[in-house]
Amino acid sequence: MSEVKKMTSSRRHHLKSIMLQIAANWLENEKKEIAQMKKDYMAENCPAPELSGDQAALIEVCKKLHHAIDKIDETRYDAESKVTKADKEIEELKLKVVELAGVKKPALKKVRMSADAMLAALLGGKHKVTMDLRANLKQVKKEVKEEPTEAVGDWRKNIEDKADRKKMFETS
Repeated sequence: MSEVKKMTSSRRHHLKSIMLQIAANWLENEKKEIAQMKKDYMAENCPAPELSGDQAALIEVCKKLHHAIDKIDETRYDAESKVTKADKEIEELKLKVVELAGVKKPALKKVRMSADAMLAALLGGKHKVTMDLRANLKQVKKEVKEEPTEAVGDWRKNIEDKADRKKMFETS
């Protein structure tokens, strides 16, 4: 059996502080990378406009920018519609899963209620229906079977008969 040495609180605190410093450095590097990626993307897709020139050149630049905005808006709309379609599909699939799994039925409580009360609850308070369930049952007469009295007989008589048989086998 190997023994496990417990870490002292000062060592644990030191390791925790080192881990936090490393995580902070990673977050800083990640922020720098994201900023650099944004700069690269903007330089590639949105070059700086040339504003030196006359009014016709500026109008041409504005048309180009407007055309680029339209393309970006179309791609944004397409992406948004794809996302909404995917969300709808996810909701439908969730509903199918719930249907396939079955809806959990709540535990029912036992309620003591007579047949008349049940009918009144189902039909409403207007209908006064009395129902005698026992009245519709079949009447069955119980027949008593009589056993023959010969089979029972007197027990003393049976013993005497057996005693005579015993004497037959005994010969002296």
